Amino acid sequence: MSSIKSQYLALPDNDDEDDPPPLPPYKRYESQGVSHQISFYLSGEIGAPILYTDMLYTLRNARDTDLILLHLNTPGGNFDTGLQIINNIGASDARVITILEARAYSMGAMIFLAGDELIVHDTCQLMFHNYSSALIGKGNEQQAQVLAISKWFEKVMRQVCKPFLSDDEVGRILRGEDIWMDSDEIRRRLAHLQKGEPSVRPRKSRQLPAAEIKK
Repeated sequence: MSSIKSQYLALPDNDDEDDPPPLPPYKRYESQGVSHQISFYLSGEIGAPILYTDMLYTLRNARDTDLILLHLNTPGGNFDTGLQIINNIGASDARVITILEARAYSMGAMIFLAGDELIVHDTCQLMFHNYSSALIGKGNEQQAQVLAISKWFEKVMRQVCKPFLSDDEVGRILRGEDIWMDSDEIRRRLAHLQKGEPSVRPRKSRQLPAAEIKK
C-alpha cells in the first residue's frame, strides 16, 4: 500500500482575523511504494525441473516493483531445468539480480549471465563447456538425437552467452574446449559491456613478413 503525505509551507502570522489565510504557493506530496524482495539460493547441483516449481512460479508471477535475488554457487546440472529458469528470468516483470558467490559452472554460468544485473564476489569462478549426455535407442535414432541436441545447445549458447563470450569462444566451447575465468576477468568483461565495448577483442591473424611469403 502506498502512503501519501501532504505538507504546506509555513504561513506568516496574520493579525487581522477577518482576512482569510492566503493560499500556499504549492503543495508537496510524497508517495512511498512498497518493494517486495525475494532471495533464492541456488546451491549444489541443478536437479530435475519439478524441484524448482516454486522459483519458476515466483519469477513468472512477480510484479515490476519486485526485486528477486538469485544467489549462485553451483557446479551446473540439468540443462532443461537451467533453460527453464533462464526463460522465466527473461519473462519476469521483476528485476532479477544474479549474484555469483563462489562458482557457477556449465549451466550455472549461463543462468548467471541471464540476470538483469550481475554481481560478482571476490575469488569466484565461471566455467563454460559443451554439454554431456547419455543416449539410448537404435543407431539412427541416436544420430538424429545428437544432431538435434547439438543445434539446440548451440542456439542457446549464442543467445545467452553472447556478447559476454565472443563468437570465437563459443565456437571453441562447441568444439569441446572448457573456458574458465575468475572474478577479475568476469568483472573486466562486464565493465566493457557496460561501456558498449566488446568483452573480448577478436584474435588478430598473424601476418607473415614479406620474406616468408612464398611466391
